[in-house]
Amino acid sequence: MSFLRLIWLFIRLGVMNELEYRTNFFFQLFQTALGLAAALAQLAIIFSHTESFAGWRPAEMLGLLGVFFVVGGAIRTFIQPSMQRFMEDVRLGTLDFTLTKPEDAQVLVSVKQVEVWKLIDVALGAALMVVALVRLGETVGLAQALGFVAALLAGAAMVYSFFLILATCTFWFVRLENILVIFQAMWEAGRWPVGIYPPWLRYSLTFIVPVAFATTVPAEALAGRLTLETLLGALALAAALLAFSRWFWTVGVRHYSGASA
Repeated sequence: MSFLRLIWLFIRLGVMNELEYRTNFFFQLFQTALGLAAALAQLAIIFSHTESFAGWRPAEMLGLLGVFFVVGGAIRTFIQPSMQRFMEDVRLGTLDFTLTKPEDAQVLVSVKQVEVWKLIDVALGAALMVVALVRLGETVGLAQALGFVAALLAGAAMVYSFFLILATCTFWFVRLENILVIFQAMWEAGRWPVGIYPPWLRYSLTFIVPVAFATTVPAEALAGRLTLETLLGALALAAALLAFSRWFWTVGVRHYSGASA
C-alpha cells in the first residue's frame, strides 16, 4: 500500500508540474496522433497486398499495435523519466537525498519522475486494443483475459528490470544516457511480430532486450494464440529479472560515492 501511495503522490506531482506548461498536452497529442496515423498507414499498405502478415491477421496486428502503444506509453510515463533522473542524480551526487529517506530507495527512484502527458499513448493504445477485439469478433473469456493481463504485467516487469539494470551501471560508468537511446531504437522493433525477424535478432529481442515479451506475447494472448508454456516462461523470466535487478541495485548502492562521501 505504501508503494501505491507513493505512485499516486508522484503522479499528482507530475500532473501539477505539467499543468504549468499545458501546451505540452497538445504537442504530445499531435505527436501521438501523427505516430499512430503513420503506423496505421503502414498496416493499410501491407494488408492491401496480402491477407496475413507472418501469420497475423489485420485485427491481430491492430491488437499488437495497441499493446505497443500501451506499454511504450507506460515506459515513457514512468520508467524512462525516472531512470534518467536517477542516472542524473548519481552523476551529480544528489542521490544522497533519496538514500537518506526512510522509504525504500529503489521504490523512490523508480517513481521519482512522471511525465503524465505520455499517458495519451496508453489511452490511444487501449482504444486500439478494443477496436481489435471488436474486429476479431470473439468473446474474451476469463482465461484469455487473465492470460493477457499476466503477460502484460510480465512484459512490463521485464522492461522495468532491464531499465533498472542499465541505470544501475551508472554507479560504475557515470555517463550512460546513450544506452537508453539505443533501447528506444530497439523498442521500435516491437511494433511488428518478433517472428518476422531473423533468428539472431529474434533471440536478441526476446532474451537480451525483452521487447518480444513486452509486445508480441501480450498481443498473442489478446488474440487467443498464447500457449500456457509461453505464459509460464514469461512469468518465470519476469520473476528472475526482478530478483536479479534488485540484487544488482543493492550491489550498485554499495559502490555509490555521493556528495557527502
